[in-house]
Amino acid sequence: MATVIHHNPACGTSRNVLAVIRASGTEPVVIDYLQTGWTRPQLQALFAAAGLSPRDALRTSKSPAEELGLLDPTVSDDALLDAMVAHPILVNRPIVCTPKGVALCRPSEAVLPLLEIPLTKPVYKEDGALIVAP
Repeated sequence: MATVIHHNPACGTSRNVLAVIRASGTEPVVIDYLQTGWTRPQLQALFAAAGLSPRDALRTSKSPAEELGLLDPTVSDDALLDAMVAHPILVNRPIVCTPKGVALCRPSEAVLPLLEIPLTKPVYKEDGALIVAP
């Protein structure tokens, strides 16, 4: 199984996580989910593997979640999934899949337990903050 990152190139956290994966010596499969979109079965499988509910994975800031009425706690998981398929930006990112597991990697450090190859050098966020020093 290859390492896969469901990536938004406009997101700093997503770019940081991609940099961490690459710093480990792994070149992941990069899926720009805003371009490819999601399917309901794909989201259900990713969320189940990561131990997330659709609400846990809902991007609430810088997305149309509020405008679509999705922040109301009575909105069902089915309705959230339908909205995520229709509006891919509603899925929080990045989601990383490796043989070690699947996780929503926010903050960037959440990717570390998924790395197959330990880091051998420090990795920094775009703002210069240290992510990890091996």
